[in-house]
Amino acid sequence: MKFIVDSKKMKQIDIYTMENIGVPSLVLMERAAMEVAAVMKQIIKKEDRILVVCGPGNNGADGVAAGRILFLQGFTVAILLTFDRDKCSKEMQTQLKIAENLGMEIDNSINIGEYNIIVDAIFGIGLSKPVAGRYADVVNDINKRNHMVFSVDIPSGISADSGKVLGTAVKADYTVTFGYLKQGLILYPGALYCGDITVSDIGFPDKALKAVNPDAFYFTADDLSRLPHRKSDGHKGTFGKVLVIAGSTGMAGAAYLSAKAAYRTGAGMVKVLTAEENRNIIQTLLPEALFASYDNDYDQVLSAIDWADVLVIGPGLGLGDKSRNLLSFVINVINKNKKPVVADADAINILAEEFKRDNLSVKERIDKLENMLPEGSVLTPHPLELSRLLGIPAADVTDNVIDIVNQCFYNSKLIYVLKSARTIVAGPGMKYINVSGNNGMATAGSGDVLTGIIAALLAQGLGSYDAACLAVYIHGLAGDAAAEKLGVYSMTAGDIADSISDVLKE
Repeated sequence: MKFIVDSKKMKQIDIYTMENIGVPSLVLMERAAMEVAAVMKQIIKKEDRILVVCGPGNNGADGVAAGRILFLQGFTVAILLTFDRDKCSKEMQTQLKIAENLGMEIDNSINIGEYNIIVDAIFGIGLSKPVAGRYADVVNDINKRNHMVFSVDIPSGISADSGKVLGTAVKADYTVTFGYLKQGLILYPGALYCGDITVSDIGFPDKALKAVNPDAFYFTADDLSRLPHRKSDGHKGTFGKVLVIAGSTGMAGAAYLSAKAAYRTGAGMVKVLTAEENRNIIQTLLPEALFASYDNDYDQVLSAIDWADVLVIGPGLGLGDKSRNLLSFVINVINKNKKPVVADADAINILAEEFKRDNLSVKERIDKLENMLPEGSVLTPHPLELSRLLGIPAADVTDNVIDIVNQCFYNSKLIYVLKSARTIVAGPGMKYINVSGNNGMATAGSGDVLTGIIAALLAQGLGSYDAACLAVYIHGLAGDAAAEKLGVYSMTAGDIADSISDVLKE
């Protein structure tokens, strides 16, 4: 796993490194500049003309230092100042003095059009207000040209905390960020402005990171080692039993996709509890799965719950009285036997309608969920479903996603998986922000596949939070594998489920 920081934590890491460890600011700056120059040299050519566009702070100073390194290596480099020379940081004054001593061109009125490579060093991660005035003019001038743009630490105008565009923002082709990935670089819309991201080590010690208690992270391929160990002498019961309660009449697809994904992710046994009319479809598409009906016999429902280790409930279930009664019955049963449930789609929508009818506040809704579902249960809403569940506008969820996620998880009992272009898993003191996946996964049934993956990992013994985070990552990787084979236009949820094996066999 690798950590993600917001602007506050990154500033604290910076200060700790300088004040507690004793690394001078200019040393960190020099290392940052060397990293920017090194990335650029892999891409640019000697005949290119480079313009470093600087703001008055230390981000601008990083840019000047990077430009100076390239200048000394024979590149054509000039520095455009977007501020009055007497209004800049101490480090910026130092870097400008060095550049002047070397004879570099420095001016406030250089024509951007005379250069084909731009180094964006206007604003760093500390920006908190909209870009305006001369700064906005320069940013817009950069964006309207066909230049290659390298942003220093973060594209100027992007919030390092939320990924929001603060008025206007530079659209970079490459971003070189220092120490740790910033939230705003991977949350949307900020992620659309960053281009290819390089996270460069410039000497922040692990001790500085631990001192700020990071609370967000993402996975890389190495984290697939977190998969549950499969014993050589195991049998189908060893690897867990998943019950998928899904699919109303005519909605067999959701049940099929969840069940198939559970099998693809290693569950030993899967039973589908669905409408009787779906029997032939399920048994034809997935003959490996056991089948039970919830239509007229709750004894079958009770027997199926007793059989299972983990339950999925909600995909394609519908919102009718039959579905409401079934969900109520299941919740009463699992509250007694404490088996974890992965609640998705219509299970969430039914609960949301009940909360709305009872006129509950946000906190009352969260508290009621904590009392209704067994500890370790996982909810997997998309933003609109979460807005219904909490009784807040959908825009509040999408515009303040980090705050909403923090609000959902405050007592370490339930796990929330907020599905989006950047799915976030809220857990015990931490936030997992997923970086795998692609827009081809925005297709019907994709979420049903995710529920099956989560349930399979739970059934094989992973803790709820670990299972949810790893499942989201695997789900995204499977989507990437499907896109590689079929392209993002043509892939379906079934292709994602089929591609789970491509991910796990590695």
